[in-house]
Amino acid sequence: MQNEALASRLGWAVWEYDFAKHGGAISSIAITPKLIPTGGIILGGIVHVKTAPVGSGASVAFQAAAAGDILETTAITALTLNALLDVVPVYTAATSIRCTAHTQLTIVISGAALTAGKIAVGLSWGSTD
Repeated sequence: MQNEALASRLGWAVWEYDFAKHGGAISSIAITPKLIPTGGIILGGIVHVKTAPVGSGASVAFQAAAAGDILETTAITALTLNALLDVVPVYTAATSIRCTAHTQLTIVISGAALTAGKIAVGLSWGSTD
């Protein structure tokens, strides 16, 4: 009997927003490279604050395909040193995100500019393609 299972396609993609590299203006800032392939499905992940962001009244969100689909708009007061935050996808079909193109991460800074900060975002993804 032949095994007809498809090969396992699971991955872990990690991006890092770094104020020193990306700046902190109120805007949407792409964090490259595009680590999740076309057809990849973002299943879950975590946000790790490596250096607390600074910016009175500032908020941040992370997105892959649509506004706030990875981390909804969050006041930087919740982004303390070494904080670990949940992402929106939580390993359910209802919260997973199917990528229709090679995908990077975008940080959306609002409310006020940032003057410091380093935040890593790790996402697990799989593919049925």
